[in-house]
Amino acid sequence: MRQAGRSLPEYRALRGQGSILDAIKRPDLAAEFTLQPVRRYGVDAAVLYSDIVVSSHAVGFGIDVAPGTGPVAQRPLRTTADLARLRPLDAETDMGYVLDTIDLLVGELEVPLLGFAGAPFTVASYLIEGRPSRTYENTLAMMRDEPVLWGNVMERLTQHAVEVVDKQVRHGAAAFQVFDSWIGALDDSSYRAAVLPHTRALFTELRRLHPDVPGIHFGVACSHLLEAMHDAGGAVLGVDQTVRLDEVRRRVGSDVVLQGNLDPAAVLAGRDPALSAADDVLAANAGHPGHIFNLGHGVTPQCDPEVLLAVVQHVHERTRR
Repeated sequence: MRQAGRSLPEYRALRGQGSILDAIKRPDLAAEFTLQPVRRYGVDAAVLYSDIVVSSHAVGFGIDVAPGTGPVAQRPLRTTADLARLRPLDAETDMGYVLDTIDLLVGELEVPLLGFAGAPFTVASYLIEGRPSRTYENTLAMMRDEPVLWGNVMERLTQHAVEVVDKQVRHGAAAFQVFDSWIGALDDSSYRAAVLPHTRALFTELRRLHPDVPGIHFGVACSHLLEAMHDAGGAVLGVDQTVRLDEVRRRVGSDVVLQGNLDPAAVLAGRDPALSAADDVLAANAGHPGHIFNLGHGVTPQCDPEVLLAVVQHVHERTRR
C-alpha cells in the first residue's frame, strides 16, 4: 500500500518536517520516495508517492495535510458557496508536478507504476468535516438533508478523480487504485443511493478512456458493502483484513480478482507471526490466479522493514511458478 515508505529510515532522512503536500510538489523527492520501497523490498510494482487530497489542494479549496493529524480544511465545505472553491480540475495545469514525477519514474522503473486517486465519498468527508472524523456527522447530514448539494459535491469530486487518473495513465501509470478509505461509515442502502452512482460513473468513464488499464477499488471496514462496491466497478476489488478472501469470492463471484489482505498488525507482531498470517492469506486465496498479495491497509510507521522484507520474500517463494 502507498504508505510503505513511512517506516523506512531512508524515507525519514529525506522527508523532514512539514506537510506531505510540499514533498509531493518536488518531483525529484516524490520520485525518490516512490522508488525507495521498490529498492528495499523488491515488490512487483511501484505506487506513486502522492495523496488523495492533492487535487482539492491544487484547485485552491484550502486543504492541507497536518503532520500527525491528516487532511485539515480551515473552511470546510458546508454550503453551495463553499463548492465554488472546489472548481473543476485540469491536472496538467493544476498539479503538473505529479505528472512530472511520473515522467521521471517511467524512465527509471523496471516494474509497473500504479497511480491512484481518492474516491468521491472519502475526499468529500475530509472537505466537509474539515479534518479526519470518526462520526462523519456533517457529511452524513449533507447527504441526508441537502441531496442536491451532496450530488454536486460528488459530481465535482468524480471529475477530479477521473482527471487525476486519466492524466496519470497518459503519463505512464500502468494501473490505478481508487481509495474509498472511509466508505465503511455507510450502511448498504445509503451507499447504494448516495455514493454508488458516482463511483460507478468514475470507473465507467475511466474504462471508456483506458479500456486496457485495470483499476483497483479499495475501502476499509466495508465488508458489508463488498457486493455493492463490486457493482460499482473496478477490475480488482481491494479487501481489508476484516474478511477472508474465500468468503469474498463466495459472496461476489469466484472469478473476481482480489487485492489483499494481510493484517498490518501481524507485521508489527514480528517475523514469525507475520509469515504465519501471510500463509493464512495465501491459504484463503487457495491458488486462485486472480490475487494481488498486499496488506489489508497501509504500512504503519512503526513497522520493522526487515519483517516486511521477509513477508515479500516469503510470498514470492510460495507463489513462484
